[in-house]
Amino acid sequence: MQEDHSINKIRNFSIIAHIDHGKSTLADRMLEAVHTDLSREKRKERVLDRLDLEQEKGITIKLQACRMIWKGYQLNLIDTPGHVDFSYEVSRSLAACESAILLVDASQGIQAQTISNTKKALDLGLKIIPVLNKIDIPYVNIEEREKEIEGLLGFSKDEIIKVSGKTGENVDQLLDAIVSRSPAPEGEENKPLKALVFDSFYDEHRGVVIAVRVFDGQVEHIPGKPTNLYMIQRGESFRPTEIGIFTPNLKETNILKCGEVGYIATGLKDISYFTVGDTVSNKIDTLPLDGYKVPKPNMFATFFPTDPEYYEDLRVALKKLSLNDSSLTFTEQRSSLLGSGFRCGFLGLLHMEIVQERLEREYDVSLIITAPTVEYRVKKVTGEEIEVQTPNELPDPTEISEIREPWVRTEILTPDKYIGDLMKLCQTKRGQYVNTKYLGTEKNIKMKEQYIILEYDMPLASLISNFFDQMKNITSGYASLEYEFIDFFPSDVVKVSVLVNHEEVGALNFLEVRELARSKAVKLLEEMKKAIPRQQFPIPIQASIGAKIIAREDVKAFRKDVTAKLYGGDYSRKKKLLEKQKKGKKRLKQVGQVSLPQEAFLAILKT
Repeated sequence: MQEDHSINKIRNFSIIAHIDHGKSTLADRMLEAVHTDLSREKRKERVLDRLDLEQEKGITIKLQACRMIWKGYQLNLIDTPGHVDFSYEVSRSLAACESAILLVDASQGIQAQTISNTKKALDLGLKIIPVLNKIDIPYVNIEEREKEIEGLLGFSKDEIIKVSGKTGENVDQLLDAIVSRSPAPEGEENKPLKALVFDSFYDEHRGVVIAVRVFDGQVEHIPGKPTNLYMIQRGESFRPTEIGIFTPNLKETNILKCGEVGYIATGLKDISYFTVGDTVSNKIDTLPLDGYKVPKPNMFATFFPTDPEYYEDLRVALKKLSLNDSSLTFTEQRSSLLGSGFRCGFLGLLHMEIVQERLEREYDVSLIITAPTVEYRVKKVTGEEIEVQTPNELPDPTEISEIREPWVRTEILTPDKYIGDLMKLCQTKRGQYVNTKYLGTEKNIKMKEQYIILEYDMPLASLISNFFDQMKNITSGYASLEYEFIDFFPSDVVKVSVLVNHEEVGALNFLEVRELARSKAVKLLEEMKKAIPRQQFPIPIQASIGAKIIAREDVKAFRKDVTAKLYGGDYSRKKKLLEKQKKGKKRLKQVGQVSLPQEAFLAILKT
């Protein structure tokens, strides 16, 4: 079917869904419905998820876009990652659309991220089309789910479209709804170019490729006549080498008009110039589109190669990964125990997990990872402010006037029967209660389970120490979590040093608030006691704050039975041998060095 390029025939939409609710599968059925040839892609289950890891974990990590032609209309699907760590990327990709499909899994129902992303979409003024997916699953209570969508999100029953991403049932009806309900983009073709960057990735042949949505003007590439384009926020300029659209593969068209979505290949190597949310223009003095911010890592961990000779491989792998992920930062770091490694910054725990798995899979690097930490702001007595990520960076307590730590606002969506246990969990994690919202009561719709959103403010450090796992355990997997950064607040943080045989082991030191330091130290020493191999002499392991010991465990010595070869005779012979052994142990204890084997170190780090 011939494509109409007028702006009224364009529909830009995205799909909002929680992990695993079938977003990428549904996108594939839509591509098939508009007769996009997927035969080459058929080996893969989901076309829009390019990375193996996306395929496996069932999540979309990097945004992708795709153009479809349906009944003469140009539909641009802009994919959003569904996970909390990527919330800034979600908001930027929603900003490139006029409407959003709200996808709810008929078997699992609504999750916290779905609600928070719906809020984001409504704040951006998007038209929302509610869709119930996986209706082909037997014994699914569709009526119950419809009530949930009505009650929790406030849509009426006739607005909900029921589809199956697996069988393709009712996908045509959904495409018609996008055309009829979604507004056409607004913008003026005669104004200077204004395009929003909602994704960027690195391509071996094209250099950095940026995915853009054109809001005003148009962008054209005439071979042999290169023109300058500007990244407004970064103040950088570049010359495009290719312009085109996603079909979902890259297809060169040399022009993108007002309202359209496509890509611009820059030919450059440095992805850090092209941040998500920046504005591309052909005039340097154009006012940028709003909502831009540089994604800042708020969680840190150090990666070491298990074998020092793989250090260079790890460096190259991190460099390549950071080409496709502008929010990953890394700097070199040395440790006496583990050699050279890299201190990496992440947006959250899932982000860290993905980076770790991609390093191990795609680049075949085996890693040792230190426990994740957050960044503290330290104000010195002199008035100078520094940022501290590791215990060893913390200045002497006499130089510190104040330490501030990052806090986040968390929203936990859960059936109300778990409220008591969840509140207890949040309080043990230093959470401060904010609010409880009961969902679905305003319309008086009877739902099988009453859902609530529990709001707590808590330190980010508490959230990244297995909070998520404990929450899932308490609620049998029913609760879901969403959080956003608030600010840095003053806190009584201390450095806890770990000593093995009176020698400090720098790699095991940690930062913790004073009230929780002892209990954390006790747990750590218990684990260390199991992991450290026994020697011929007893080994004291201690935790201290400054010069004050706050916890201690002892690894018992081996005892050789020196009297085994004696039989009968005077007791004084036995005594003599035991005394001799005692002296030897005393001497050993003074000169004996305890070197922590790597396996023991790893076992300790895992806790």
